Amino acid sequence: MKLYTYFRSSAAFRVRIALNLKGLKYEPVFVHLAKGEHRQPQYAALNPQALLPTLELDDGKRLTQSLAIIEWLEERHATPPLLPKDALARARVRSLAYLVASEIHPLNNLRVLQHLKRALGQSQEQIDAWYRHWIADGLAKLEADLADASGKFCHGDAPTMADCCLVPQIFNAQRYNSDLVPYPKTMRIFENCMKLEAFDRAQPSKQPDAE
Repeated sequence: MKLYTYFRSSAAFRVRIALNLKGLKYEPVFVHLAKGEHRQPQYAALNPQALLPTLELDDGKRLTQSLAIIEWLEERHATPPLLPKDALARARVRSLAYLVASEIHPLNNLRVLQHLKRALGQSQEQIDAWYRHWIADGLAKLEADLADASGKFCHGDAPTMADCCLVPQIFNAQRYNSDLVPYPKTMRIFENCMKLEAFDRAQPSKQPDAE
């Protein structure tokens, strides 16, 4: 398999974690988001969405969107599971994952921040304030939703798809110096995740294209 990835891409980070957790080997293909390589015709021919990540299978078929990729991995490589067997528990894990991937991350991804700067003329200070505001808003919701979590991870004592989403979001928050003190349960789960080799090996600084 080939994973089209960028070291700072949160969405690609999620998939790297899932692949590592399932013990699946892949060949990384680096697409430099900050230089706009994802918008070049060569990449758009591979992924019409012109977004990262793309997972190219051994037969040449390609999958897009990080959570769709993780769900496919779950269906094809069931062990270890990233979704619980119980339907209600699966819904809860998906809800936590979607909170990060659909509510928090879209307001803070690269193209949004670039639009604030280039089209709307916002200063870096204003952009950083935007970022921290929406991080605080989203993580407060996540912390409240995790209030009943009793295990080491978002749901129970084994990592799930929700943890694959939580960890990259915290890395982003740390990069922008967000205040994470108000989210003790979230940070406890983050720290438990980072003790696992699958999460540690997927982090941005340990990618071959890290800058």
